[in-house]
Amino acid sequence: MTNILTAPSRGFEHSEFEIRTEKLQSRMAGQQIDAVFFTTEPEFRYFSGFKSQFWESPTRPWFLVVPAKGKPIAVVPEIGVAGFEQTWIEDVRSWPSPRPMDDGVSLLADTLKSVAKGSHHIGAMLGPETHLRMPAANYQTLLEHLRSHKIVDVSEIIRDLRSIKSSAEVEKLRFACDVTAAGFDYLLNNLKAGMTERQACKAMHLEMLRLGADSCPYLISASGRGGYDNIIMGPTDRQLTQGDVLIIDTGANFDGYFSDYDRNFAFGDVDRATHDAYEAVYASTEAGLNIAAPGRTTGDVWKAMWSVLEDAGALGNDVGRMGHGLGMQLTEWPSNVEGGDVVLQAGMILTLEPGMTFSSGKMMVHEENILITDNGCEMLHKRAWSTLPVITR
Repeated sequence: MTNILTAPSRGFEHSEFEIRTEKLQSRMAGQQIDAVFFTTEPEFRYFSGFKSQFWESPTRPWFLVVPAKGKPIAVVPEIGVAGFEQTWIEDVRSWPSPRPMDDGVSLLADTLKSVAKGSHHIGAMLGPETHLRMPAANYQTLLEHLRSHKIVDVSEIIRDLRSIKSSAEVEKLRFACDVTAAGFDYLLNNLKAGMTERQACKAMHLEMLRLGADSCPYLISASGRGGYDNIIMGPTDRQLTQGDVLIIDTGANFDGYFSDYDRNFAFGDVDRATHDAYEAVYASTEAGLNIAAPGRTTGDVWKAMWSVLEDAGALGNDVGRMGHGLGMQLTEWPSNVEGGDVVLQAGMILTLEPGMTFSSGKMMVHEENILITDNGCEMLHKRAWSTLPVITR
């Protein structure tokens, strides 16, 4: 049995939250925004440090207000007040939730009005890949309370800030990636024909937890004769047999930060076309690694990877993108898409995820996690096997 990997420290110094908040307030000043409010867990945690499993429950709403100056203000259910003693937040306002007739809406409105007295512009997450995590009726009531104010979208500001990771964030992500790599190595040594997809995933899941992952909420698989036809379902109780190819795509979480990558396995003899497809996506990933650097765009990365797949005879790519941002959420902005114009910057963490349909009903997908550095990029974990591993047991 291998030793548990050495994990980085949990949480962050208060100075990290000060820096994050000051960067946001600088962007707010540039757009004359008096205050911003957040309702979803990643943004709430990013600026407050408050980390709770209560987000799993839809019963109670949680609000965080960031004024133009000073520390954020928490507007939360009474049950959560004590948890803020472990954060840098000092101003915590509460109500006895659940209270359907007014579940914190008036308290949130009063808090926002008390700090939004300049331009009367209030920011909220209203753009793509966001949601408000509050009933539509409650949001409408909030707007009625704030009739003299204007709600503006700040999702672009937030995605820009969150896309550049601090050194402490990188270390958490690196550990999650290392745990995942060790889990895949464990699986390589323990997979055998006759297991089901579900049994294979469960074995890897338990090993990653043993190695130090806090959880593994994303662990999917697909398999088929010589390939697979989807990468978003499973695991199922399908039994793995000779001639099958299995993909497992997983995201281990440590202290609120995700890994996200996959590995492929063949069972016994598979067609040469399957091996060629694996080597093509491996080479495509290599092309992505060679071009991913500050100043390049997400479109440049996509083009470098797709050119390799196209030359290898790819029939298409139904995934819609070939990688994405990574961090507090399993997938974050930006996406590596054709014509993408997001300029890469040092500190960004991305996945490289080339995929191809190489024959009718058969896909091959490969994924790695990288950090954009000052001079290029670096892997956050050990590289995949250069050739398709074959399970002979």
